[in-house]
Amino acid sequence: MSILIAAAGSRGDVAPYTGLGAELRRAGYDVTLATTDTFAPLVRDAGLDFRSLPADTRVRGGGTGRRELMRTAAAFVTELGQGFADVVDEGTDLLLLSTTTAPLGWHLAEATGTPSLGVYLQPTAPTGDFPPVITGSRSLGRSANRATGRLAIRMADRVYEQAVATLRHRLQLPPASPSRTRRGRERANWPIVHGFSTALVPRPSDWRSGLRVVGNWWPHHDPGERLPTDLEDFLRAGPRPVLIGFGSMASGDGQRLSEVAARALRRAGLRGILQAGGAGLAADGEDVLTIGDVPHALLFPRLAAVVHHGGAGTSAAALRAGVPSVPVPVTADQPFWAGRLATLGAATAAIPFRALTAGRLADSLDRVVGERAHSRAAAQAARHVVTEDGAGQALEVVRRMTPADG
Repeated sequence: MSILIAAAGSRGDVAPYTGLGAELRRAGYDVTLATTDTFAPLVRDAGLDFRSLPADTRVRGGGTGRRELMRTAAAFVTELGQGFADVVDEGTDLLLLSTTTAPLGWHLAEATGTPSLGVYLQPTAPTGDFPPVITGSRSLGRSANRATGRLAIRMADRVYEQAVATLRHRLQLPPASPSRTRRGRERANWPIVHGFSTALVPRPSDWRSGLRVVGNWWPHHDPGERLPTDLEDFLRAGPRPVLIGFGSMASGDGQRLSEVAARALRRAGLRGILQAGGAGLAADGEDVLTIGDVPHALLFPRLAAVVHHGGAGTSAAALRAGVPSVPVPVTADQPFWAGRLATLGAATAAIPFRALTAGRLADSLDRVVGERAHSRAAAQAARHVVTEDGAGQALEVVRRMTPADG
């Protein structure tokens, strides 16, 4: 039984599917993860087959405004759609589609007759419980939240118009707009499992049936993997440090952010680890270490706090480790996750990225490390997160969709 997972975007949009794919592979499925070439090593390290999707998020502009974000997304999706018809072969028995790839994958499923399942990392369906995750706005009340949620869906469909038109023509399907296709999926109760914790986002009561929240899919890492020696030595050399990193965000801001981080750590009197990431953070000093990519699952439990961009994966990893956060959201859904962490009490109020200064960061570090309430809230959430088996629950859904002899 062959399963194809299609995912695209930043590292945080892809890495969780390595964990989900590894769980499906252990259950006996042949699993291929189709994504952009940047993440081929992640896929292969998880023991999954890799299939290339076009487009590359690394070459995109750095604008964070809504119009710039829409233009960037439309350009990325159009490029992505140009090669999307090639990812499904005759041997594919089930297609798993991420938030980004679903509006393209639906047309592949229609053309090939392949069953499909949504595997989303964000809660995109409109609800009265909260406004659309992409807007980063505060709740406007239940009716307004639902209305803005429907508007956000329409805006997302516009991003896919050109890509869908081209894809359907190539697949020899009659014309159909993204919004029309989406409405058809909604009427058919197309199933979606959401890979985030109910500690952060309980399942909204006004969602339709077929939408489930199952818990996180944690990025795969080798059970025998250990932290680098220099990092291990640094961790053992003194009090628990603070990690500061922005994932794949903030390209071009590395020098400013490095200086802000170093000054804030000195002012707060804390040891710190800077994770280079897309920004290229770097600093030298007896109480500061610069590192590259390491598994969150190995590092985070040994920290005093995490300063991060508010990405879904990093936010969840901090909760899983029971470590409080200082979120500095940059764009897209990051303000949403930052707000959820703060609402739980597991984080300070978010510092907007463009408003980040050494003084503001030092003050937040003083609070998050010095006030035990944040640590207690993070620890309480961690006890909830570890009870969830997101990959296992997704596997059960897959089993119900595939023949017993698969």
